[in-house]
Amino acid sequence: MYLNYRVVKDMSPDFKLKGALGLFKVFQSLLLLVIVGSSGFALAEYKGQTYIYILFTLMSSGLLYCGLRRNALFFDTFMGVFLWLGFWLKLTIRVAFMGGEFGQAVGSFDGSGAAFDRTLLVTSCAFSGLILASLLREKFLFVYPSEMGEVIQQGLFEFYKKYRVIIIFGFVILIALVAVTNVYFGFYQRGSITRTFLPFGLNGVYKWLLLFGLASISALILRFEYARTNRVSYVVAIVALMECFASNVSLLSRGMILNGSALIYGAAKGAKLYPIKFNLRYILVTLILFFTLFIVSVLTVNYLRVSAFHQTETNIAERIEITKNQTSQLFIDRWVGIEGVMAVSSFDGLGWGLWREAVNEKYSENKLSFFDANIIISPYKYTDTAKHHFISLPGIVAFFFYPSSYAFLFLCMVAIGIIGALIEIFVYKVGGENLFLCSLLAQVVAFRFASFGYVPAQSYLLFGALILNVLIIYLADKILTLSRFQKLLRLQ
Repeated sequence: MYLNYRVVKDMSPDFKLKGALGLFKVFQSLLLLVIVGSSGFALAEYKGQTYIYILFTLMSSGLLYCGLRRNALFFDTFMGVFLWLGFWLKLTIRVAFMGGEFGQAVGSFDGSGAAFDRTLLVTSCAFSGLILASLLREKFLFVYPSEMGEVIQQGLFEFYKKYRVIIIFGFVILIALVAVTNVYFGFYQRGSITRTFLPFGLNGVYKWLLLFGLASISALILRFEYARTNRVSYVVAIVALMECFASNVSLLSRGMILNGSALIYGAAKGAKLYPIKFNLRYILVTLILFFTLFIVSVLTVNYLRVSAFHQTETNIAERIEITKNQTSQLFIDRWVGIEGVMAVSSFDGLGWGLWREAVNEKYSENKLSFFDANIIISPYKYTDTAKHHFISLPGIVAFFFYPSSYAFLFLCMVAIGIIGALIEIFVYKVGGENLFLCSLLAQVVAFRFASFGYVPAQSYLLFGALILNVLIIYLADKILTLSRFQKLLRLQ
């Protein structure tokens, strides 16, 4: 059985809020059971001091809670989830059930209790900085309102309502055009050298569209579609999810879950603040489609990457077997985190000189990253850099511990938390109070920070593109609003 639209329509706001809070409490209880149960198994196998692992678990859980609390920003949520997956979950599973073996390079880390303790202390220090930043933001800076009304971007909204069918159809064509041409010409693909260089920086336009430009259009359409009728829209949801699928396959990326989950989470939060009505069938269909497309995208990309990067495996059966192995490992090892801190915290040459070298790293498609070349024994040491561009990422916690200073690490993580919050506030204020867009771009920022450490000086390119993305939306709305106003004046 499912709730039809009439039933949902007749529900009082209090009833819907109580139902949502009840489900959230059930989720919290299950998550707490997982954390406590898994921690018990990990403690039995942990080689270091018990109290340090408990501290690490408390700080990791605290960071996750900060991201799930009522007044959390989207940035808090995604940062908390990414770091919890990359640190606590990965370490706990591997210590409790995999003999303490890690799937990625850990440099000079020797697996001793002292080495584990140092790793967890560094991580706990970093997480405490992010927690403090989130609490300070909530108290002194910004929280989302308890409810939100009409669409702010009336120029874009009226334009969408007038040309709705054409816009959706044109968007589908644009998705297909960008994805197919990128596959054919190789403007930007993960792990590959650029095959085709376009004039006037157009490769950067492709990169922007595939990473979050097209998804930003999805966020606008979702907001306008729900505001148009206050009802569900299967067509728009399918188009948004297909964009995530097509873009990530085109990129040879296994990251469809990132933009897809951001849009879904934006819808979930929007259902509380916007006058949007969902029914259970719509929710189930959307989630089933999302997870189906995600699994298909991971399998497809893994197979394509095996075919492209493992030239010696020409047998289809061998490629399928490698694809299976990579897919099963992906759900634990996909998230950047604990291995980077293991490697850096065990490195003998930590100091401000190392920090300056890392900060000044220059981008090159044809050489190893600073982290690969100096901190770990890189699995990509013998990769043909004329064809492929693979890198290992230290992650933001490891990167800010290069000077071997806990105080510096703590202050940097506080700054990162504030910067992430300021960017989200900017998106909210300038981007038309669009929670779909806020969720999407907060996820982009959080993932960038969680995966930080490669060519840090070029971060301005991503953040500049993000700010420009929001300004384009803002200016387009102002232009359309002005033209609409002038048209009304002419009619008078």
